[in-house]
Amino acid sequence: MIAYTELSRSIAGRTAIVTGAASGMGRATAHLFAREGANVAVTDLDLAACQTVVAEIGAAGFSTAKPFALDVANHEAIRHVVASVADAFGGIDILVNNAGVSSFCPLDAGEEYDLVWDRALVVMLTAHQRMVRAALPWLRKSDAARIVNIASTEGLGATPGDTPYVAAKTGVTGLTRGLAVDLGKEGITVNCVCPGPILTGMTARIAEEDKTVFAKRRTTLRRYGLPEEVAQMTLNLVLPASGFVTGAVIPVDGGLIARNA
Repeated sequence: MIAYTELSRSIAGRTAIVTGAASGMGRATAHLFAREGANVAVTDLDLAACQTVVAEIGAAGFSTAKPFALDVANHEAIRHVVASVADAFGGIDILVNNAGVSSFCPLDAGEEYDLVWDRALVVMLTAHQRMVRAALPWLRKSDAARIVNIASTEGLGATPGDTPYVAAKTGVTGLTRGLAVDLGKEGITVNCVCPGPILTGMTARIAEEDKTVFAKRRTTLRRYGLPEEVAQMTLNLVLPASGFVTGAVIPVDGGLIARNA
């Protein structure tokens, strides 16, 4: 009989970069990773907002997070911050590409549509591959390198008036599979989480009554999800024990994709 193999479910001491970590799902992921003992680079556009998240984590009794201002639309900034994180913590084991922007825009919006399209693609797709490429020299030195891209159920279906966001998030699912194929021989896993309706800053602008109607009509659980519920799935994918999961595209959507009517 083959002996049982004990696999580690700990990320203690490992270093993770989380983009878009000043709010929503990124913030929840930074909090959770720090509670699990990881060194966490909290990155976002606003350094003060990153510092606030780091202070929250510290107030909870965890001191392994550091703030880094990062505009993921700036290629040079990506290279600089990734190198700074590796220098500050001594390496990089985990990359969570979470940064995103709301991109609803009608097709007939003229030049505004082009601006929204360009911003959506650079922040939510191009930046992902740039972050991966910048982090690769350190990920290759890790014995359990993990990359998680945060897409959306908009990458699995579409909402009217949302083509820039849909295109970017659909691109993320494809990029995830491509990276998984390219990096698999090196033992680096690449997976994708597709959140559905989640209570974040982006959805805070939706009226509560509209959220209630949508949740009851579209999700099997009949509610919006919490950012922490998405963070838990991300954590599962970055565990050393999850070394045989790669190229996966996983909805965290309260059953939205499963439901036809």
